Amino acid sequence: MNAVTSRGTRLSDASIWRRLQPFCAIALVAVLIGIPLWLVVATAAKSQGEALTPNLSPPSHWRLFHNLAEVWHQGRIPTAFFGSLLVVVPSVVGVLVLGSMAAWILARRATRLTAMLYALGISGIVLPPAVVTLVLLLRQLGLAGSAVGMIGVYMGIYLSTVIFFVTGFVRTIPASLEEAAQIDGAGPVRVFVRVVLPLLRPVLATATILICLYVWNDVFYAFFVIGGRIDTLPLNLFQVASAGLYLNNWHLIFAYVILMSLPLIAVFAVAQRKIISGITSGAVK
Repeated sequence: MNAVTSRGTRLSDASIWRRLQPFCAIALVAVLIGIPLWLVVATAAKSQGEALTPNLSPPSHWRLFHNLAEVWHQGRIPTAFFGSLLVVVPSVVGVLVLGSMAAWILARRATRLTAMLYALGISGIVLPPAVVTLVLLLRQLGLAGSAVGMIGVYMGIYLSTVIFFVTGFVRTIPASLEEAAQIDGAGPVRVFVRVVLPLLRPVLATATILICLYVWNDVFYAFFVIGGRIDTLPLNLFQVASAGLYLNNWHLIFAYVILMSLPLIAVFAVAQRKIISGITSGAVK
């Protein structure tokens, strides 16, 4: 009787724990994400005196929109925004197109050569690029300090990420779909554009979010490659903070961070819808 009772107690405890697991996970995520987010928003809404030592206390008077407007006019946000778009959009589009095409070939041709090329293609994930070598190479090519050179660097860095994601996804697509299109007379380019590419929407949406996040917030490579010749949002924030414009003005720095993050939030919202729609349409089919 005691054994049956103890077993029932253990089963009851396990059942309660299974029910509490989702709530514990939600609470943990809320703490890990909510506290930093609140710190940014609360500091951006404070006055200069209140924001000297950033903390979690709420502002006495909310000045969020006033600080955002001040940063917009003083921080050269529009110029830096278009500079970031000049670099980010071609980099993301180019790496998605070239990476998905390379991944399609690597996934469909099971040979030793393609296996070696695949290993070489994804090696960029674990091998960090040499910044000094990149800068010297761009100088020899005459691309140092230009948007073309920066786009080439980003495409070279993140091409491995796209190949890694897309290759595994292509292997789950039945090859019979491509064979049916080839029987109808479609060439390789038409098969890729009409058959394969629409099926890659979920994984390409995920890759878009990751690459946009990396490129949009990058200041390290941009600082060494373009050297301030093109005004991007992270470089502009670094420059104005270093020049003393935002010295000890933490409320303006955090307001700048909020403005810089808004385009990424919009991209995430759009790409998230594409992921869900791609998954559901694939399930229906």
